Amino acid sequence: MTNPLLINHKLPPFTQIEPSHVVEAITHVLKENRVQLAAFLENETYTWDNLVIPYTDMHDRLERIWSAISHLHSVADTDELRDAYNESLPLLSAYETEIGQNKELYQAFRKLRDSEEYAQLDPVQQRIVNNELRDFHLMGIDLAKEKQARFTEIKLALSEKSAKFSEHVLDASHAWNKYISEEEIDLLAGLPESVRAVGQQNAAQQDKKGWLFTLDLSCYIPIVSYAENAKLRQEFYTAYTTRASDQGDFDGKWDNSTLMRELVTLRHERAELLGLANHAEYSLSTKMAESPQHVFDFLNELAEKSKPVAEKEFVELQTFAKEHYGVSQLQAWDIMYYSEKLRQHCYDISQEDVRPYFALPNVLQGLFTIVQRLFNMVIKPHEGNVEKWHDDVQFFDIYDINNTLRGQFYLDLYTRKGKRGGAWMGDCIGRKVDDTGVRTPVAFVNCNFMPPVGEQPALLTHSDVETLFHEFGHGLHHMLTQVDHALVAGISGVAWDAVELPSQFLENWTWEKEALDLFAHHYETGEKLPDELYQRMIAAKNFQAGMATVRQLEFALFDFEIHAHYQKDIDIEAVLNKVRQQVAVIHPPKNNRFANSFGHIFAGGYSAGYYSYKWAEVLSADAFSKFEEHGIFDPQTGQEFLTHILEKGGSADPMALFTAFRGRAPHIDALLRHSGIVTETTV
Repeated sequence: MTNPLLINHKLPPFTQIEPSHVVEAITHVLKENRVQLAAFLENETYTWDNLVIPYTDMHDRLERIWSAISHLHSVADTDELRDAYNESLPLLSAYETEIGQNKELYQAFRKLRDSEEYAQLDPVQQRIVNNELRDFHLMGIDLAKEKQARFTEIKLALSEKSAKFSEHVLDASHAWNKYISEEEIDLLAGLPESVRAVGQQNAAQQDKKGWLFTLDLSCYIPIVSYAENAKLRQEFYTAYTTRASDQGDFDGKWDNSTLMRELVTLRHERAELLGLANHAEYSLSTKMAESPQHVFDFLNELAEKSKPVAEKEFVELQTFAKEHYGVSQLQAWDIMYYSEKLRQHCYDISQEDVRPYFALPNVLQGLFTIVQRLFNMVIKPHEGNVEKWHDDVQFFDIYDINNTLRGQFYLDLYTRKGKRGGAWMGDCIGRKVDDTGVRTPVAFVNCNFMPPVGEQPALLTHSDVETLFHEFGHGLHHMLTQVDHALVAGISGVAWDAVELPSQFLENWTWEKEALDLFAHHYETGEKLPDELYQRMIAAKNFQAGMATVRQLEFALFDFEIHAHYQKDIDIEAVLNKVRQQVAVIHPPKNNRFANSFGHIFAGGYSAGYYSYKWAEVLSADAFSKFEEHGIFDPQTGQEFLTHILEKGGSADPMALFTAFRGRAPHIDALLRHSGIVTETTV
């Protein structure tokens, strides 16, 4: 039978892909690429056309196949698919190292860079050549053979251990659930009806009466925020914060502790092989930040401004819990519960109050309308059949003002078994231009929202709405690019600490009444979000902003500390506790093992890079301040953001692109003001 992964489909043939196709397809394309590489390296002189184009084609062919495979692994995982995925990892790792350490290929790029033709290339093409030369050095091209061999071993080990870390978190999360029988209904006291309905639906799917809750965030957050029963909150908090650790259930079956130490150690060894002091220096080789000290200075400045605010907020919470509920000692599983009580006490509002105004179909239409008003892009459901991995998945087209197809995207928004947690945007197909014309970029936009219950549409919290806008901002960055070269089109080639700019930027419209009026309508009555409720939302916007900021700084400093100040036999939990002493105002119980499920840095691309979220918040807040000055739907400002940021992708230095849009370098003031850390008068 023909392998569907090896057929040049316009879109991935998801319904046809079987686990048995995976390794066969990867093996085949790697063999093809090696043959093509040997062929074009026979040239005596190198040009853009005989070197970079075939090299890009090789990269692109592999990316398209692996993108479909890895996406299915994330959204429709099975034991068989996982086995095939893991069997492919060493093949890919060996190939990538082989390419990165191919001296003939490296010399070919050097010859092109040193040739007369290089001077005739446009700036984007020159950037691609220089990026590749940089990446050769980061892949160990300069190393002696024995060190290259060790580099290869490290790369393979990192790939396999990162995948195993992620699997452990997924398995530990899905293995745990809490069944509440009808006789135990008192345990549900305080829980919103929407959460109860999901629990009841989960139980019914297992032919049970009562309620079944999981560790998915759509269950976990409401339970620790609203459940009146402290023991129930403690049970969920403990299960969630001890996942994949020696402290969790299942006798440490999925304990990530050893993997974490091994990952950090291997990253450090790789950096040392390349002559760098640590993994932080390695990470920053492809980022905006100038040095590890630059990052520490940035984070410490934010901590200095934020921690006094956070301490004040925590004292207010403690005082409130004692005076109103007689709680003299807040436990970790009490924080979100009493914070929600304090929010309602101060502002008479909760996430549940606004949920009826955020029916998912309305939110989607509002998001699409905002994109149209900002960037003159029209989003329509795709006409025709598209293969999907689940019935809930939707597929859309984006057209510009000239009715030119600019992008397409899959939308997968509900939580389910076999789908990893969190929210993310994935690159399905990148834009490129060749003899056949312009290839339309395609994105995966994924969230884990509470599904619809019965005939009622899915109702989102405002935090969910922000998440959707965030991921769609990433999607716009990928899909609206006008760069013709795949290696720097869309999100490709974008410095990691700038890649969050478009996503965080788009979140701002979820707070503007003019934007909310487009979609925040009660799902039953059609009534717009009342002004009085909106004002309470705005008043509560920066509720505990200091505590939220230092929590993010805790993550970022922990990540950077273990990579910049690595020590042999590192005690990762001790480093985290040290960071907490520096910046945290909430100190969790000793059995908390947050780091064991910190996939961003142990299984994702954020190692020595989690600071990027705060770094990009500076950029996004300052970018939005230009809209505040000219109007949130000002067409000229929207066009400028489209032109200078979204369409440029990784084709130029991100600071130069930001400066071209803003007219100056970024200021931190807007972030501090938007976060409520400082007021207008104290900036």
